[in-house]
Amino acid sequence: MPSDQSTWLIAVPHDGDAEGLLPEIATKFSQLSRSSSSTVAELGIPCFKTGTLDSLIALSEELPKQDAFFTSVVAKTVEALRNLLNNDPVKLAQHIVVDERSVDDYLLRGWRWNEGRYNIQRSLRETVDLLNKEMASIDNTMKSKLNNYNLVKGSLVQMQRKKTGNLSVRSLVDIVSREHVIQESEYLETCFVAVPNALKKEWNSKYERLTSMIVPRSSTLIASDGEYSLFSVVLFKRVHDEYVQKCRENKFIVRDFVYSEESIAKEREELSVADATEKELWTELLRVSRTNFSESYQILVHLKVLRLFVESVLRYGLPADYMGLAIKPDTRYVKKAFNILTSQLGYLAPRSGRSRQKLNGGNEDFVGEYQALLEQEFYDFVLYEVPWVIY
Repeated sequence: MPSDQSTWLIAVPHDGDAEGLLPEIATKFSQLSRSSSSTVAELGIPCFKTGTLDSLIALSEELPKQDAFFTSVVAKTVEALRNLLNNDPVKLAQHIVVDERSVDDYLLRGWRWNEGRYNIQRSLRETVDLLNKEMASIDNTMKSKLNNYNLVKGSLVQMQRKKTGNLSVRSLVDIVSREHVIQESEYLETCFVAVPNALKKEWNSKYERLTSMIVPRSSTLIASDGEYSLFSVVLFKRVHDEYVQKCRENKFIVRDFVYSEESIAKEREELSVADATEKELWTELLRVSRTNFSESYQILVHLKVLRLFVESVLRYGLPADYMGLAIKPDTRYVKKAFNILTSQLGYLAPRSGRSRQKLNGGNEDFVGEYQALLEQEFYDFVLYEVPWVIY
């Protein structure tokens, strides 16, 4: 049975038996329940050039792979929009649109093949190649844009992360100022040490004696947080490495920080540039994702309709004139809805079932050659699904 999270696209021969089929099915669906939200709409299936039997069978073998690829591109585009919009359903509904219409409006309000873009006088092979070329282009564009954005976003997050965390790890650029540092001394330097709050008394009693050549009473508390306190201490440059080692032995963390107004200005400028670049790329990626969703969804639906046509010709034969239905089932009544379809389209069983049995009952070489066709879920009517975009 088809999924309860997809719209069903169905094709049947457009002959006398199909007259009045659409209103009949719509009426049956409406009788399921007064609150039923199932929708049944006409789906225009063009009369393509059929080509040879071998070409149709080759396409029938190939199209499922293209279908899977197209579906994945649409899904990845939706996922990009989810991430950009923080999975906000209201904002997603504003951007997951097809030609400024909702997905349901596009598919269930008299869908027609775009002949201006995909001329039906082309061969089926040419049309498939064109669809594939367009979808591959969208996929490559999305990969490139996403990669560029993620690189800049990652760099920005890394910069911002330096401004977070406790005093043992966060950037000291916005904490240490000029007055905390001894400037331009040939022999002395200021060292910054993050001391666990539980060890502050130990620090005050030990820091002068950890090594020689420490300036007495030079320890100054600069900042504190819930875990650490940041102290400055003045020492001779020649004992720096030894002092770092002694601090480490006493669980005091010497921060690797050299005060430089140029470096501070550069770091702030880099952060500002990264922030502006991220916002610019976010806006561009959102625009491209919105456009590419609209394009990729239309391409996917066109491929599904082409699959309907190919399978219908193989199953029902000529003339290649088929009526299409697009059905969005109510998730509460999916099984009942499918039973209605099976009943209403049961007249197709002799044309579908017997050819199926013949194919299965043929020689093993023939069955092996078209095994992929035989393994597909089989109904008395041709049906393919378009997964819902849920937000």
